[in-house]
Amino acid sequence: MKTLSPDLIARFTAVRDRVSAGDREILSALSPAAAEAAAASAPHWDFDQPGHRVEEALQQAFGDRLTDDHRRAMIAHHALELPGRIAAERLPEASLELYPEWIGRMADFLTAAVDPYDRDFWAKDVRLSLALSVPGARTQMIDLSSPMGPGQVLRHAREGWGWSVIPAYAAAQAWKPWLEVHTESRELSDFNEAGWDRAWATAAEILKTRPHMAGMLGSSWFYDPPLEAISPRLAYLRLNPLKHGAFMVHQGPGEIHTERAATSSPTRKALIEEGKYTARSWIVAWPRAALIRWADARKAGADVKAA
Repeated sequence: MKTLSPDLIARFTAVRDRVSAGDREILSALSPAAAEAAAASAPHWDFDQPGHRVEEALQQAFGDRLTDDHRRAMIAHHALELPGRIAAERLPEASLELYPEWIGRMADFLTAAVDPYDRDFWAKDVRLSLALSVPGARTQMIDLSSPMGPGQVLRHAREGWGWSVIPAYAAAQAWKPWLEVHTESRELSDFNEAGWDRAWATAAEILKTRPHMAGMLGSSWFYDPPLEAISPRLAYLRLNPLKHGAFMVHQGPGEIHTERAATSSPTRKALIEEGKYTARSWIVAWPRAALIRWADARKAGADVKAA
């Protein structure tokens, strides 16, 4: 995506112009350092780190005057510079072709000016506007650098979840950086098997240009093995990668996993309340060679069907 359309430029400019001329000058002045700090923190395991760095810069600049209009203006400011950042990442067409929709949705959201600015949306918008995460499908975004340290793999084994994860980790050279997939809850039309296949396939295309990376991983409660019986419609999220070379690492239960698992299903909510199910988060890690092999076979099959 070489340029923004005139309409998008006008819309992002209008969002930025909701703050005073003086405040726009402040935003422009602090933007480079805030963006640099966000980018430096992006490889951290905590997805929210870039958002925290930009928030800190805004807090320091505006103090008690800081409003969500300033936050939206900062995202709009970064969005106006996004084509240059996209170009620098040398992304494949599989991701580039998704940008018009993603940027359009961002413009819609910023223009709507819903207060308060949801913290999860803020974290995602910071990453997207700085090209730290990129489109993978209509619903899935992909972080361009995420770690998977050996500590959680050893804990998985010590706690009785299986020792085979250790040779899998070593074979994948999993100490290298990974891509990581996240769900964009503001657009769930691709939260289905085809959408997830598209996201994994997009990751494979990104990996082809980044030989230093180990593969792509996802981390969520919806990879939890008991869901194959409790919520069989979600089984593909775990089983499809596992059938084609992925491995799993147990992370454990947590309040956020319980909340998310219960919110989206009355069945899971009832089982959780009855003490019959504990939502646990797992990592699904798909090593680069296996993921690229699967994606190439998928593409070849689609080409044959098209012919």
